Amino acid sequence: MGAKKLRLSGGYRSTCSFQTATIIYDATVWFCEKFIDSRSRTVDQMVQAARSGRQNIAEGSRAAATSSQTELRLVNVARASQEELLLDYEDFLRHRHLQLWAQDSPEAMAVRNVPQQFWGCSAYPECKGVVNI
Repeated sequence: MGAKKLRLSGGYRSTCSFQTATIIYDATVWFCEKFIDSRSRTVDQMVQAARSGRQNIAEGSRAAATSSQTELRLVNVARASQEELLLDYEDFLRHRHLQLWAQDSPEAMAVRNVPQQFWGCSAYPECKGVVNI
């Protein structure tokens, strides 16, 4: 019997999910530095949830070579981490009596459309310059 071929793995850096998770992680670190007391446990929880979302996409991609089950488990951990982070952001707004936008509100749609201008750079975060569209 011949040697079993490994499935393709890696390549996660060019995926929209990894690039989005990286933006979410970077933005969360910035947000916490700017708006939350650095001594608050919430900072650690939010940053770790954002980091977990990003790291588990990478680990899942690498695991794809040997185990679809492990890949799927890690991607599900990434999704759960992002959901946990979303709840932390919602808590932040609610505790400060700030408006939570509906998913289809004009404000949310405007924010959601911003990254679409960004996907042209496959070298994130080392991208240089901006192209107006």
